[in-house]
Amino acid sequence: MTTLQDRFNINSQLEHLQAKYVGTGHADLSRFEWAVNIHRDSYASYIGHHPMLCYHAVAENESIGRIKYNFMQKMLLPCGLPPEKQEQE
Repeated sequence: MTTLQDRFNINSQLEHLQAKYVGTGHADLSRFEWAVNIHRDSYASYIGHHPMLCYHAVAENESIGRIKYNFMQKMLLPCGLPPEKQEQE
């Protein structure tokens, strides 16, 4: 059985993680921003792990340097341009 103190502790830990790590998200994060975070994290992981980079290079029949360059370019706008903001009245 959880107490009120346990709930407060869990919420404060979650807020701390969200402040410390950008990719964990928060309540006001839009679907587009969440997708951009996921894509950028994935590309950064591919670049940082050499075996994954080699796998993509072999699969696409490209050099490792070209694959790394392409992934870095895709990190700029991984999901395209952001959607138009709707004004709230």
